[in-house]
Amino acid sequence: MSTYWSDGYRQDCSGFVSMAWNLGTNEWTGSLSSYAVRITKSQLQPGDILLFHNPANPERGSHVTIFGGWANASRTQYTAYEQARPYARKQTTPYAYWSNGSRYLAYRYKGLKEGPPGGSEPGTGTRYPGAGSFGPGADNKYVTQLGKALVGRGGARFYTSGPGPRWSDADRGATQAFQRAQGWTGRDADGLPGPATWSYLMSGKGRDIPRAGPGAGGTQGKAAAYPGRGVFRPGQSSPSIERLGRQLVKKGFGKHYTQGPGPSWSESDRRNVEAFQRAQGWRGAAADGYPGPETWRRLFS
Repeated sequence: MSTYWSDGYRQDCSGFVSMAWNLGTNEWTGSLSSYAVRITKSQLQPGDILLFHNPANPERGSHVTIFGGWANASRTQYTAYEQARPYARKQTTPYAYWSNGSRYLAYRYKGLKEGPPGGSEPGTGTRYPGAGSFGPGADNKYVTQLGKALVGRGGARFYTSGPGPRWSDADRGATQAFQRAQGWTGRDADGLPGPATWSYLMSGKGRDIPRAGPGAGGTQGKAAAYPGRGVFRPGQSSPSIERLGRQLVKKGFGKHYTQGPGPSWSESDRRNVEAFQRAQGWRGAAADGYPGPETWRRLFS
């Protein structure tokens, strides 16, 4: 629960599912259901999950597995993909699990969409294309569609070129500004469009992005909006990473830099962020070295 793989995902059962569903953040058994819809046993298909969350004591029994298909005709066993000690594994498992089986619930990822009959290329419509269509590294027509909608809702100042089709800090900044205009906070305003953000943009619902105040200019400046967790992961490169590093140095938390800071995420960035988080009195997952919205706010306040 406190160890992370090189891609930034946590090495426990829910971190494993977060990776498989490409959520961009490390969720836990208490939050995974917010990314999914309940389904029945008869509806299970490979890629769905079986989730047991024990709210009274989350670390006692809580677990999640990825359904990989039925292992017998009577549907009393299935192939489970899971992260369990000592490593990720694939094995035939009794339905729904070895223990607390009756308490596991079946879920399907909200962002999943079926392909059209015959496998033809779907047109660009208003249906949410899934979380995997957005974020660092995304390059597709949905990013362009999102950007054009954001420009139409008052987000033109965030773009110096485009929008789209390659995901950029401008897309994240404009998306977050739109989300905040709706009064959303926290994960609901992380700059990554979920089903609700997409629905509002495509249907014209909600409030437009307000005009910038005097001297404001897009994502520039010290008080830049939090760019989202997906930026701060191994392999990522972004101006926001360098901005973070320079602010860490300014605050006195740059001792782990041997060079830089620079735009590519490094272990030095993570260790400096962790030092800053621990200075706030945070421990455990709250001091994992990956900046969330509250870390960002305190750094730039």
